[in-house]
Amino acid sequence: MVTVKNSQTGWRKKVKIAFTTSDRVHVNAHFGWAKMIDVYEISDEGYSFLETLKFEGNLKQDGNEDKLVPKLDALVDCTILYVSAIGGSAAARLIKKGVTPVKARSDDEEIQEILNRLVETLKGNPPPWLRKALKKTKRNIEEELEEEATL
Repeated sequence: MVTVKNSQTGWRKKVKIAFTTSDRVHVNAHFGWAKMIDVYEISDEGYSFLETLKFEGNLKQDGNEDKLVPKLDALVDCTILYVSAIGGSAAARLIKKGVTPVKARSDDEEIQEILNRLVETLKGNPPPWLRKALKKTKRNIEEELEEEATL
């Protein structure tokens, strides 16, 4: 999904935003331990719920990086992932796949509040970190990785 900025009205294309959650209301789950991740589509015109990704098994097993593979694969077409917490290795792996992890302000922060704020932000002038995340495409990420490899 490519994001293109319309200079008069903000961000027109829809992007996918995901949230780690244990109750489908709050961003209250650690990425590695999350059994559910809700996915929404968002633009400057609003948002809609797409699906709940569900994960099974012993997700609290620290040090088992293999448990992240299904989540990383499932989130590959998302632009941003909101989490209550995330390990450094998992965050790096998400970023490598083009997904920007964002830590929620607290475990009480509601998904709907974040979505409403994002819609309003997209109508105006998003902050630099958000503009950068929205402009990411698979090609951009591959180019960045190639540049890093040559440094």
